[in-house]
Amino acid sequence: MNSLYKCAVTALAALIFLSLQAQETKGEGKDWRERIMSEKIAYLAGAIGLTPEEAQSFWPVYNQAWEDRGKAQFEVMKAYRDLEKATDENRTKDIPALLDSYLDAIRDRDRIDQECAAKFKKVLPVEKVAKLYVGEERFRRQQIHNLHHGKK
Repeated sequence: MNSLYKCAVTALAALIFLSLQAQETKGEGKDWRERIMSEKIAYLAGAIGLTPEEAQSFWPVYNQAWEDRGKAQFEVMKAYRDLEKATDENRTKDIPALLDSYLDAIRDRDRIDQECAAKFKKVLPVEKVAKLYVGEERFRRQQIHNLHHGKK
């Protein structure tokens, strides 16, 4: 029965992905971020093996977590750019405070990652949470591979 649910969820994700692809070719396409996110959702749905009930409770939590993680990563990159600019311009008085800001942003991002994992564990079995993290990393590596080898 579990494999039936897995197949159904995977088929549904693939159907959504294909319909999004069809829209793109008609000129009603999405920007690259939305396209990658659609591919990622389809990939993760298959990798995790969610039941329909799990999917219903998981995806809203995942979407909120993705937004929170994105904001935290934005703050890390902003702090990094400020620190990089100060080091390039040799602004030695500003560097200690900017370094602290950068490290604080990294700590905040890591704290948010921990909170997200705890939220995932509330809606999914720990084995599926582990599959989520493995799936995200595999998807990331696949995208990097595609980028390096010219696949669009």
